[in-house]
Amino acid sequence: MANLIEGKIVSKKIYENLSDEILFLEKKPSLAVIIVGDDPASKIYVNLKKKKAQELGIKSMVVEMPQDTSEQALLEKIDELNKAPDINAILVQLPLPKQIHTRKVIEKINPLKDVDCFHPYNTGQIASGNKPYVYPCTPMGIVRLLEYYDIKIEGKHAVVIGRSNIVGRPLAQMLLNRDATVTICHSRTHNLAEITSQADILISAVGKRNLVTKDMVKQGAVVIDVGMNRTEEGKLCGDVDFWQVEQKASFITPVPGGVGPMTICSLMKNTFDLYNLQEKLQNK
Repeated sequence: MANLIEGKIVSKKIYENLSDEILFLEKKPSLAVIIVGDDPASKIYVNLKKKKAQELGIKSMVVEMPQDTSEQALLEKIDELNKAPDINAILVQLPLPKQIHTRKVIEKINPLKDVDCFHPYNTGQIASGNKPYVYPCTPMGIVRLLEYYDIKIEGKHAVVIGRSNIVGRPLAQMLLNRDATVTICHSRTHNLAEITSQADILISAVGKRNLVTKDMVKQGAVVIDVGMNRTEEGKLCGDVDFWQVEQKASFITPVPGGVGPMTICSLMKNTFDLYNLQEKLQNK
């Protein structure tokens, strides 16, 4: 039976340290979140981020813009926040309405305020083996989980299922930078089970329920489930057939309570880190 990798426990410890550090700051870190339109899921995420920021003592500002907002209007708002000395971190909630090019929006954010680590400067730093201003939230959350549970990355074969710019690609680079041997699989991969069964660390970030079954997992592998899906009863579940795979894995993340809590935790830590970085640059 596998050991549980519990993001709730790890994030709680990180929050406690963050809260203590922020408490004694005269000037508080600040996060600006822009949401365009009225997508219900996006509003839930934004409210969660705002609530957690307030709990930690981070100043949180939510900029709500209507569904028909023009691309130019959004770019101007980002430019305004880029120039605002009292804003340390900027996040644009995705997805955006069809009339707005996501790439243009991401590239408009000052890399030094890019709390999601989506800007080409920051992603390029990771790809070239260098340090970005901050690391992407979900991949960094996964790395922190592995480190907390003393799971060795160096020399291990890590298989990542999923090649999104948000999780799969940056995570693969981050594991490679930590001396793992990395294989990326995706929807066009042939013989998926043959590849995943070689993984010492198997990470699924696809969004397809029960994609990873027991026969796809090596005995004693570490299994990280990034997927967010729903059962017929409406319960949250991941990409991994948890009850079967946990009999074979050495460590496994549950859904919910595994990777999920680490994403918002990393966002708060990134806000704090960007604040510190900007303070150092101002005081040079």
